[in-house]
Amino acid sequence: MVLRKESGSRSSRLLRKISALEVPMPLSLMTLSLVDSPVTLQEGLKILERDEHRCQYCGLDGRASFENALVMRVDFVVPRARKGKKDPSNLVACCTPCNTIKGTRVYGSFDEAKAFVLKKREELRKNWESKTARPLARAARA
Repeated sequence: MVLRKESGSRSSRLLRKISALEVPMPLSLMTLSLVDSPVTLQEGLKILERDEHRCQYCGLDGRASFENALVMRVDFVVPRARKGKKDPSNLVACCTPCNTIKGTRVYGSFDEAKAFVLKKREELRKNWESKTARPLARAARA
């Protein structure tokens, strides 16, 4: 079966209408409302410099190693999905694990967010250690 594209077909007219619409982005899929745009490279570098390339939640030094540098991000303290603004006072240097743990929750203060992230990191660490603990080797027991 061969399908031919008809220039005036209903679907092609609909596609032209959709593509002609200006859709404001980014859009929060949770609230279907506009959110502030992500930071530019220059803005992100300014925040990282201001915070000395150190995660403001766990203290990871982004300059200590290449691997650390790879995980550094800029975090919206009040998340974009919750109408957080792209203002330097709402942006902090953050490592990817802390950013993931923090998620899109809103906290009463930065200190409250930091306490939550550190507590959750410790819980995750203990859980990981309990699941990956190896029994002592025979030589070590002797």
